[in-house]
Amino acid sequence: MARFKVRFWLEAAFALFTLLLAVVTIVWQNWIEIVFRVDPDHGAGSLERWVVGAAAVLCLASLLLARREWKGAGPRVAGASSSG
Repeated sequence: MARFKVRFWLEAAFALFTLLLAVVTIVWQNWIEIVFRVDPDHGAGSLERWVVGAAAVLCLASLLLARREWKGAGPRVAGASSSG
């Protein structure tokens, strides 16, 4: 069984976090105004679109990095060379 490094788990967790951030922002569009008690875009929604876009890009990048770690952590076979 492959053993994954801490880096894989961090990348996977960050991907999940950014995915959740994007989904929450799509579903609950005024959470930034409620949580931080500011309205930086004065109700235009442009900040929310930026948050969703940035979260989606970060999620994809984290997933690709985690996938690279996943593929690199394949099972190691000792003495795999054939001796005839």
